[in-house]
Amino acid sequence: MNYQLIQDVIQLVEKFEKENNNDGYAKDVSGFKRWFFEREKQTDFSLDEPDWEGKTEGRSPESVISTLLVHMNRYAKTYSKSAIQESEFSTQEDFIYLINLKAFGAMTKMELIKRNIQDKPTGMQIINRLIKNGWVTQNDSETDKRSKVIEISQEGLQSLDAQMGKIRLATQIVSGDLSHSEKMQLIRLLNKLDDFHHPIFSQQIDSHELLQKVNAAYFID
Repeated sequence: MNYQLIQDVIQLVEKFEKENNNDGYAKDVSGFKRWFFEREKQTDFSLDEPDWEGKTEGRSPESVISTLLVHMNRYAKTYSKSAIQESEFSTQEDFIYLINLKAFGAMTKMELIKRNIQDKPTGMQIINRLIKNGWVTQNDSETDKRSKVIEISQEGLQSLDAQMGKIRLATQIVSGDLSHSEKMQLIRLLNKLDDFHHPIFSQQIDSHELLQKVNAAYFID
Protein backbone atom coordinates (compact mmCIF):
# COMPACT_ATOMS: atom_id res chain seq x y z
CA MET A 1 0.00 0.00 0.00
CA ASN A 2 1.24 3.46 -0.90
CA TYR A 3 1.16 5.16 2.51
CA GLN A 4 2.78 8.32 1.15
CA LEU A 5 -0.13 8.77 -1.26
CA ILE A 6 -2.61 8.32 1.60
CA GLN A 7 -0.77 10.94 3.64
CA ASP A 8 -0.79 13.35 0.68
CA VAL A 9 -4.54 12.87 0.24
CA ILE A 10 -5.15 13.44 3.97
CA GLN A 11 -3.13 16.66 3.84
CA LEU A 12 -5.16 17.82 0.86
CA VAL A 13 -8.41 17.11 2.71
CA GLU A 14 -7.12 19.07 5.71
CA LYS A 15 -6.22 21.98 3.44
CA PHE A 16 -9.68 21.78 1.85
CA GLU A 17 -11.35 22.01 5.26
CA LYS A 18 -9.20 24.99 6.32
CA GLU A 19 -9.72 26.95 3.07
CA ASN A 20 -13.41 26.13 2.71
CA ASN A 21 -14.77 28.51 5.30
CA ASN A 22 -16.17 31.06 2.86
CA ASP A 23 -15.63 29.53 -0.58
CA GLY A 24 -19.01 27.81 -0.72
CA TYR A 25 -17.88 24.30 -1.64
CA ALA A 26 -20.03 21.45 -0.31
CA LYS A 27 -18.33 19.59 2.54
CA ASP A 28 -18.41 16.26 0.72
CA VAL A 29 -16.56 14.39 -2.04
CA SER A 30 -18.28 16.45 -4.75
CA GLY A 31 -17.23 19.71 -3.09
CA PHE A 32 -13.70 18.43 -2.57
CA LYS A 33 -13.39 17.54 -6.27
CA ARG A 34 -14.64 20.98 -7.32
CA TRP A 35 -12.22 22.66 -4.91
CA PHE A 36 -9.30 20.56 -6.18
CA PHE A 37 -10.17 21.25 -9.83
CA GLU A 38 -10.35 25.03 -9.29
CA ARG A 39 -7.12 24.93 -7.27
CA GLU A 40 -5.25 23.12 -10.07
CA LYS A 41 -6.72 25.43 -12.71
CA GLN A 42 -5.44 28.46 -10.81
CA THR A 43 -2.04 26.80 -10.52
CA ASP A 44 -1.93 26.34 -14.30
CA PHE A 45 -2.54 30.06 -14.81
CA SER A 46 -0.03 31.18 -12.20
CA LEU A 47 3.04 29.95 -14.05
CA ASP A 48 6.03 32.23 -14.42
CA GLU A 49 5.42 35.22 -16.64
CA PRO A 50 6.55 34.70 -20.24
CA ASP A 51 9.02 37.02 -21.88
CA TRP A 52 8.02 39.15 -24.83
CA GLU A 53 9.66 41.61 -27.17
CA GLY A 54 9.95 45.02 -25.52
CA LYS A 55 9.07 43.79 -22.02
CA THR A 56 12.20 45.23 -20.41
CA GLU A 57 11.48 48.56 -22.13
CA GLY A 58 8.01 48.70 -20.60
CA ARG A 59 5.85 47.18 -23.32
CA SER A 60 2.56 46.17 -21.71
CA PRO A 61 0.97 42.68 -21.84
CA GLU A 62 -2.13 44.30 -23.37
CA SER A 63 -0.01 45.53 -26.29
CA VAL A 64 1.42 42.04 -26.82
CA ILE A 65 -2.03 40.41 -26.74
CA SER A 66 -3.42 42.90 -29.26
CA THR A 67 -0.46 42.44 -31.62
CA LEU A 68 -0.52 38.64 -31.42
CA LEU A 69 -4.27 38.55 -32.14
CA VAL A 70 -3.67 40.68 -35.25
CA HIS A 71 -0.85 38.35 -36.30
CA MET A 72 -3.02 35.26 -35.80
CA ASN A 73 -5.77 36.80 -37.92
CA ARG A 74 -3.28 37.39 -40.73
CA TYR A 75 -1.86 33.87 -40.48
CA ALA A 76 -5.38 32.40 -40.58
CA LYS A 77 -6.27 34.49 -43.65
CA THR A 78 -3.13 33.27 -45.42
CA TYR A 79 -4.06 29.62 -44.88
CA SER A 80 -7.69 30.30 -45.84
CA LYS A 81 -6.53 31.95 -49.05
CA SER A 82 -4.52 28.84 -49.87
CA ALA A 83 -7.54 26.64 -49.12
CA ILE A 84 -9.67 28.36 -51.78
CA GLN A 85 -7.04 28.45 -54.53
CA GLU A 86 -8.40 27.03 -57.79
CA SER A 87 -11.94 27.09 -56.38
CA GLU A 88 -15.03 29.16 -57.12
CA PHE A 89 -14.66 31.13 -53.89
CA SER A 90 -13.36 34.70 -54.06
CA THR A 91 -12.66 35.26 -50.35
CA GLN A 92 -12.69 33.30 -47.11
CA GLU A 93 -15.86 35.18 -46.12
CA ASP A 94 -17.71 33.42 -48.95
CA PHE A 95 -17.28 29.98 -47.46
CA ILE A 96 -17.57 31.21 -43.86
CA TYR A 97 -21.03 32.63 -44.66
CA LEU A 98 -22.01 29.34 -46.31
CA ILE A 99 -20.70 27.31 -43.36
CA ASN A 100 -22.86 29.39 -41.01
CA LEU A 101 -25.95 28.89 -43.18
CA LYS A 102 -25.29 25.16 -43.36
CA ALA A 103 -24.75 24.89 -39.60
CA PHE A 104 -27.53 27.18 -38.34
CA GLY A 105 -30.08 27.12 -41.14
CA ALA A 106 -31.97 29.92 -42.84
CA MET A 107 -31.76 33.41 -41.32
CA THR A 108 -32.20 37.04 -42.29
CA LYS A 109 -29.39 38.86 -44.00
CA MET A 110 -28.69 40.99 -40.94
CA GLU A 111 -28.63 37.95 -38.66
CA LEU A 112 -25.98 36.38 -40.88
CA ILE A 113 -23.95 39.59 -41.04
CA LYS A 114 -24.04 40.04 -37.26
CA ARG A 115 -23.08 36.40 -36.71
CA ASN A 116 -19.94 37.04 -38.74
CA ILE A 117 -19.10 40.30 -36.89
CA GLN A 118 -19.11 42.52 -39.96
CA ASP A 119 -20.61 45.87 -40.89
CA LYS A 120 -23.71 45.96 -43.07
CA PRO A 121 -22.15 47.27 -46.34
CA THR A 122 -19.41 44.61 -46.32
CA GLY A 123 -21.82 41.86 -45.35
CA MET A 124 -24.30 42.82 -48.08
CA GLN A 125 -21.54 42.68 -50.69
CA ILE A 126 -20.69 39.14 -49.63
CA ILE A 127 -24.34 38.03 -49.59
CA ASN A 128 -25.00 39.58 -53.01
CA ARG A 129 -21.99 37.70 -54.37
CA LEU A 130 -23.34 34.43 -52.94
CA ILE A 131 -26.76 35.12 -54.51
CA LYS A 132 -25.15 35.93 -57.88
CA ASN A 133 -23.24 32.63 -57.80
CA GLY A 134 -26.42 30.72 -56.98
CA TRP A 135 -25.06 29.51 -53.64
CA VAL A 136 -27.91 30.95 -51.57
CA THR A 137 -31.58 31.62 -52.16
CA GLN A 138 -33.65 34.41 -50.64
CA ASN A 139 -37.32 34.73 -49.76
CA ASP A 140 -39.49 37.24 -47.92
CA SER A 141 -39.51 36.85 -44.15
CA GLU A 142 -42.80 35.54 -42.77
CA THR A 143 -42.47 37.75 -39.69
CA ASP A 144 -41.08 40.93 -41.30
CA LYS A 145 -41.88 41.58 -44.97
CA ARG A 146 -39.12 44.20 -45.09
CA SER A 147 -36.49 41.51 -44.47
CA LYS A 148 -35.20 38.73 -46.68
CA VAL A 149 -34.48 35.26 -45.34
CA ILE A 150 -31.61 33.47 -47.04
CA GLU A 151 -30.55 29.84 -46.99
CA ILE A 152 -27.85 27.79 -48.62
CA SER A 153 -28.81 26.23 -51.95
CA GLN A 154 -27.95 22.81 -53.29
CA GLU A 155 -25.31 24.44 -55.50
CA GLY A 156 -23.87 26.15 -52.43
CA LEU A 157 -23.71 22.87 -50.52
CA GLN A 158 -21.92 21.20 -53.43
CA SER A 159 -19.37 24.03 -53.77
CA LEU A 160 -18.76 24.03 -50.02
CA ASP A 161 -18.43 20.25 -49.76
CA ALA A 162 -15.96 20.22 -52.66
CA GLN A 163 -13.65 22.53 -50.71
CA MET A 164 -14.22 21.32 -47.12
CA GLY A 165 -11.18 19.04 -47.09
CA LYS A 166 -8.81 21.96 -47.67
CA ILE A 167 -10.79 24.22 -45.34
CA ARG A 168 -10.53 21.68 -42.49
CA LEU A 169 -6.80 21.32 -43.18
CA ALA A 170 -6.38 25.11 -42.98
CA THR A 171 -8.15 25.27 -39.60
CA GLN A 172 -6.02 22.40 -38.32
CA ILE A 173 -2.83 24.17 -39.36
CA VAL A 174 -3.95 27.40 -37.67
CA SER A 175 -4.07 25.50 -34.34
CA GLY A 176 -0.40 24.69 -34.83
CA ASP A 177 1.26 22.30 -32.41
CA LEU A 178 -0.98 23.06 -29.42
CA SER A 179 -1.89 20.06 -27.29
CA HIS A 180 -5.54 19.19 -26.67
CA SER A 181 -5.47 20.74 -23.19
CA GLU A 182 -3.82 23.90 -24.57
CA LYS A 183 -6.54 24.16 -27.22
CA MET A 184 -9.23 23.85 -24.56
CA GLN A 185 -7.51 26.52 -22.45
CA LEU A 186 -7.24 28.82 -25.46
CA ILE A 187 -10.91 28.32 -26.30
CA ARG A 188 -11.88 29.30 -22.75
CA LEU A 189 -9.80 32.48 -22.92
CA LEU A 190 -10.99 33.47 -26.39
CA ASN A 191 -14.61 32.81 -25.38
CA LYS A 192 -14.10 35.09 -22.40
CA LEU A 193 -12.77 37.84 -24.66
CA ASP A 194 -15.62 37.30 -27.12
CA ASP A 195 -18.17 37.54 -24.29
CA PHE A 196 -16.67 40.91 -23.37
CA HIS A 197 -16.43 42.40 -26.86
CA HIS A 198 -19.55 41.07 -28.60
CA PRO A 199 -22.10 43.15 -26.62
CA ILE A 200 -20.01 46.25 -27.27
CA PHE A 201 -19.82 45.50 -31.00
CA SER A 202 -23.58 44.87 -31.13
CA GLN A 203 -24.26 48.42 -29.90
CA GLN A 204 -22.69 49.80 -33.10
CA ILE A 205 -21.19 52.76 -31.27
CA ASP A 206 -19.81 55.47 -33.54
CA SER A 207 -16.03 55.25 -33.96
CA HIS A 208 -15.59 58.79 -32.64
CA GLU A 209 -17.09 57.76 -29.28
CA LEU A 210 -16.17 54.08 -29.05
CA LEU A 211 -12.96 54.23 -27.00
CA GLN A 212 -14.30 56.81 -24.57
CA LYS A 213 -17.61 54.99 -23.98
CA VAL A 214 -16.00 51.56 -23.48
CA ASN A 215 -13.38 53.03 -21.19
CA ALA A 216 -16.01 54.81 -19.11
CA ALA A 217 -18.24 51.73 -18.92
CA TYR A 218 -15.64 49.10 -18.07
CA PHE A 219 -12.33 50.56 -16.93
CA ILE A 220 -12.97 53.71 -14.89
CA ASP A 221 -13.85 53.04 -11.26
